[in-house]
Amino acid sequence: MDRIGNRFSGFPGMLCKLAVMVACVSQPLIGDADALLFSAKKEKSVGREMHNEMMAEGAAYDNQALQDYVNRIGQSLVANSDRPKFPFTFTVLDNPDINAFATPGGYIYINRGLMAYLDNEAELAGVISHEIGHITARHPSRQKTANVSNKTLGFLAYVFTGSRDVAEAASMAGTALVRGYGREHELEADGLGARYMHATGYDPYVLLDVIGVLKRQEQFQRLKARSSGKQLGSYHGLYSTHPRNDARLQQVIRTSGELDQTTQDPSRPGEFKQQMEGLAWGASSQNQRSDDRYYHNKLGFTLIQPQGWDVKAGSKAIVASSSAADSSLTISVRKLDNSIKLRKVLENNVTGSLSAGKELDQTGLLGYTAVASINTDSRRVAAINYKNITYLFEGKASDFANADKTLLSMVESFRPIHPNERQTGKPHFIHYIQVPRGATLASLAVGIRIPDAESRLRLLNGFYPRGEPRTGDWIKVIR
Repeated sequence: MDRIGNRFSGFPGMLCKLAVMVACVSQPLIGDADALLFSAKKEKSVGREMHNEMMAEGAAYDNQALQDYVNRIGQSLVANSDRPKFPFTFTVLDNPDINAFATPGGYIYINRGLMAYLDNEAELAGVISHEIGHITARHPSRQKTANVSNKTLGFLAYVFTGSRDVAEAASMAGTALVRGYGREHELEADGLGARYMHATGYDPYVLLDVIGVLKRQEQFQRLKARSSGKQLGSYHGLYSTHPRNDARLQQVIRTSGELDQTTQDPSRPGEFKQQMEGLAWGASSQNQRSDDRYYHNKLGFTLIQPQGWDVKAGSKAIVASSSAADSSLTISVRKLDNSIKLRKVLENNVTGSLSAGKELDQTGLLGYTAVASINTDSRRVAAINYKNITYLFEGKASDFANADKTLLSMVESFRPIHPNERQTGKPHFIHYIQVPRGATLASLAVGIRIPDAESRLRLLNGFYPRGEPRTGDWIKVIR
């Protein structure tokens, strides 16, 4: 479950850097000395940098209770793994794709799109334990890396463009990337994951149910691809290399299940359903822009707009002004020149001497800010690089000493617009209902205004391609 699949926008300049980083995913977290191309310290640094970039881009799903729930499950599995003291980080991504993956340094990600199709906590634990197994088994260190970076570059093209056409091509590249693990590695990860599950108290046979979820998705996607004449994307390489009835797969799970059981199932009755209730389905639900921020759609940035301030975008500059017209912040742009340090950029573009200067590093953007003074006149100035542009800030106020705190906070709030802030359209959510008497999945799907509504309901509830729940059963619907 390791295809990099999160849809978040980013800076074009980050493309090559992240391509190198993702190539580093093919290096070991722990591994044989001969296989190590990066030190453990370097791997942690790479994983942390990737994580910070993703979080700065708004990739995390905005539900702290769910994040805590997944982290608790993950940490309980880690405690029973072969690396119980290694620091793992678990994050739910705001991504509708059915996917999960791990990166260097013990970072494991689960898309909310995958979680929607799981039925219980044990299945979620199965997904997480499999990813932990890949890391503890040193599979990344045993992958060939020669053409991985090329495939990753193609896949990252989608990550940064958001193009559906590129997405479909990238999906295939991502599958090929994951299949580099090979069938033996997948079996080994399953065996380790099953053992970690058993030691934690979960039923390892649930791994077969997770594979069933993925196989049903493949069946549905194959039918859609056939009707549209497009190629079938794949997830984790499981569809052709990881069949549910694989005798060896069942054997490794059976072996884990035969170990001495000393721990009871840690699932708390009703908790999984409680956490899934209201889960966003489909495109991001985090599409509400903050009322206290200004958004420039074309340039793709946002910053705080203090109460009572007005912002006007002109052809040469963007000017934010206080209601009393006693303070203003002007933003202009110039072409980025990486050969010139940002302090020098300010010195070349503002009048007066600079003082109280400090470097800025906010959500991955580098900048520099200072106070420019001519005699008794002081102004807040700053330069921040974003994409191929250097943004120049000049803040003025009749009472600069009192206004500077506000001006500086506006400068420091400058960041890229998150992908979820670009989203439009009515969000949909997962809800549980009890099946009314006489209702069928087809009749329940009539009021759901999404494509393939009946098939989606069947997939969500394990009834694809046929079958019906009983009256009174709890099922998931989309509203």
